[in-house]
Amino acid sequence: MENNIFNVLIGVTGSVAAIKIPILEETIEELNKSNKNYQIKLHIITTEHAKHFFDINRLKCDTYEDAVEWSTWRKLGDSVMHIELGKLADLMVIAPLDANTLAKISVGICDNILTSTLRAWDLKKPVLFCPAMNTRMWEHPVTSIQIGVLKGWGYEEIPPISKTLACGDTGVGAMAEVHTIVERIKLIADKKFSCIKLI
Repeated sequence: MENNIFNVLIGVTGSVAAIKIPILEETIEELNKSNKNYQIKLHIITTEHAKHFFDINRLKCDTYEDAVEWSTWRKLGDSVMHIELGKLADLMVIAPLDANTLAKISVGICDNILTSTLRAWDLKKPVLFCPAMNTRMWEHPVTSIQIGVLKGWGYEEIPPISKTLACGDTGVGAMAEVHTIVERIKLIADKKFSCIKLI
């Protein structure tokens, strides 16, 4: 791994906010053009339902889905994709994090490449999560309980915002703006590379 690369896993789940993944990729590309200290390299891990909202084949970055997990392992001794991805990355960002995957993560279910990667994550490395769901789902009492579990493990929430949602309802539940997510990624990367310079 190159010393000036900051590897970021973007976990994408089945929320309509997944349509913003190409915009997130473009925003990171623009950031990289002006950054001489390091480059952010994205790796997209997607659930099957998330692929309904964007074309995985049009992304420029490395992409991983459930089929890749199973096709790369043939026999004992072969690498396990969700373990290798965790070793590769400096940061994991789940954007968007839908209600279903939030529930899975909070109780340790790992039934796809995304949730398996997170379950095997080294907790010394940061995790950001960006909830996105209908306002009624957001306001359900179980949501705050599940988010509290993730925060208790040291994961950092980038809270949803209020706007008119894809379904036409207006209220809190929309994923944070892309620029907000990218700013947080950059702050974490800046911190890592400033520490490296001090050493």
